[in-house]
Amino acid sequence: MAARANWKGHLRLSLVSCAVGLYPAISSSRELKCHTINRETGNRLKQLMVDSVTGETVERDDQVKGCEVAKDDLVPIEDDELSEIALESTHTINIEAFCRRDEVDERYLDKPYYLAAEDKVSREAFAVIRDAMKKKGMAGLGRIVIYKRERVVLLEPYGKGLLATLLRYQDEIRSPTAYFEDMPDGDPTAEMRSLAEELIARSTRKFDPSKFEDRYEEALIALVKGKAPKPAKGKGKAKAGTSSSGNVVNLMEALRRSIDSEKGGTPDKSNGKKQPKRAPAKRPASGTSSGRTRKAA
Repeated sequence: MAARANWKGHLRLSLVSCAVGLYPAISSSRELKCHTINRETGNRLKQLMVDSVTGETVERDDQVKGCEVAKDDLVPIEDDELSEIALESTHTINIEAFCRRDEVDERYLDKPYYLAAEDKVSREAFAVIRDAMKKKGMAGLGRIVIYKRERVVLLEPYGKGLLATLLRYQDEIRSPTAYFEDMPDGDPTAEMRSLAEELIARSTRKFDPSKFEDRYEEALIALVKGKAPKPAKGKGKAKAGTSSSGNVVNLMEALRRSIDSEKGGTPDKSNGKKQPKRAPAKRPASGTSSGRTRKAA
């Protein structure tokens, strides 16, 4: 598998265990990456961690997490202390229970991942767990430690693998009462309801995510594309225009190629038909020859 796993460990159901990898199901690389830069030089700015009281810059080695127990009262926590309290589930997803997928409130769904077997030996055990869940129509609930935090994960069959969705905890979900309690019940007439139902029926179609585009992102890309060729002489801005990343989607790569081609096309015009015509005026013999040579090249 070419993709790189965000997490590797084992999936366990009672005595059945298999090596698995967790891969992100969503990507943010489509977004145009914008940075804060110096308006005069076009160079990127870097952030410095500064002591809020002394105003002095604090180096990375002197930076440590501090948990707030009261206002402006912070308790420092070292990395080795966090390692000591690491949970048993650090490298294992133990399926603790099963439930119907429609029983899980959508508000609890946080971030989706793909879960796949990591090697040939694990494929059979993985397939046993996946197919049993599919036949029973059940989703599994387990725990996983990812990014130094324990999360509840919902597992459900998805194609040849499993879709593992991190869940939010109950205390992270806000009650809708405060927002809906003042909403009037309303009493629409049968005619009004019938008209609304007709409008819904007319607009009903199969969900197709390709029909929905990020119009703001497209407008931003067009804006950048239109402005990029102008500051080509600037050192920092030229680098920004010609840099590329292997993690961007085709749209971003196409944008960069377009910008590069426009930059490459500008100097070609100066070396084209008009410039060679001025050369013979100064050096009739050799100038004409060199002009033809450049033109042929």
